[in-house]
Amino acid sequence: MSAQDGRFIVLASTTSTQNTGLFSHLVPLFRSATGIDVRVVAVGTGQAFAIARNGDADCLLVHDTAGEEQMVAEGYAAERRDVMYNDFVVIGPAGDPAGVKAASTVAEAFRMIRANEAIFASRGDDSGTHRAEQRIWESAGGLPKASWYRELGSGMGATLNSAAAMDAYVLADRGTWIAFANRRDLEIVFEGDPALFNQYGSLLLSPERLPHLKHDLARAWHEWLVSAAGQSAIADFKVRGEQLFFPSAHAE
Repeated sequence: MSAQDGRFIVLASTTSTQNTGLFSHLVPLFRSATGIDVRVVAVGTGQAFAIARNGDADCLLVHDTAGEEQMVAEGYAAERRDVMYNDFVVIGPAGDPAGVKAASTVAEAFRMIRANEAIFASRGDDSGTHRAEQRIWESAGGLPKASWYRELGSGMGATLNSAAAMDAYVLADRGTWIAFANRRDLEIVFEGDPALFNQYGSLLLSPERLPHLKHDLARAWHEWLVSAAGQSAIADFKVRGEQLFFPSAHAE
C-alpha cells in the first residue's frame, strides 16, 4: 500500500530528533513497511505535551520521562514505551574559563560556571533538554538569576549557534552535538555523569480522551518503533560515523 492514499499521522517530537536527521532516516523505512506517512512537528517537549493535550497530534516521541508519565496519569496518554536513549553533554569554550573539565559531577560543573559567572546559554523553551538543565541547576544550588545566564527560547541547533557566537557554556543532547557543524571554539567540556542520561519515550494518546485522532495508524508507528525493525533502524542511524541514539525498547 502507498502513502499516496492519504494515510498519515502527525507526530509531535523534539527539535533534537529533528535536527539530527533521525526522522529523515526512520520515516521512509516506516512508510515503506506500512504505507503510512509521518508528518513531524518538531518543538520543545513541553510544547509537544501541550499539542497532544489539545488533540493536535496523533502521537508523541519526546524525552522527559516524568512529564510522559504525568500524561499517562492524567489520562491523556494510554501507553508509554522506552524507545531509545543517548546522553546530555556540557559544551563550552575550548579554553574552559570556568574550569569545568576538572569537575567530578555535572552539579559541580554548574557550580563552577556560577562561581565564575561564565556565560551560559539556556534553551529556555520548556524542552526536555531545558527541563534536564533546570534539574541540574536545582541540584547545584538553584536556578541562576544573573546577566551571564542567557535564556534564549530556541531549539537545540539555534541555541548551539548562539553559544558558539557567545563563547558560552550550554547543555546539549549528544546527538545534536554530533550533527552540529558550526562548532567554532566549542567542545565537550564535561560528560559521563549518570545524571546526564537522556531517555526518549513514545506515547500513544488516549482514544477515550481524544477520540478524533488516528489511533490505529499511531499504534502502527508506536509498535514499529519498538519492534526489531524499528530498533535496528535507530541503531543504524549515524552521523560522521557516530551512532546518535541507542535502542532501549527491550531493556525494560
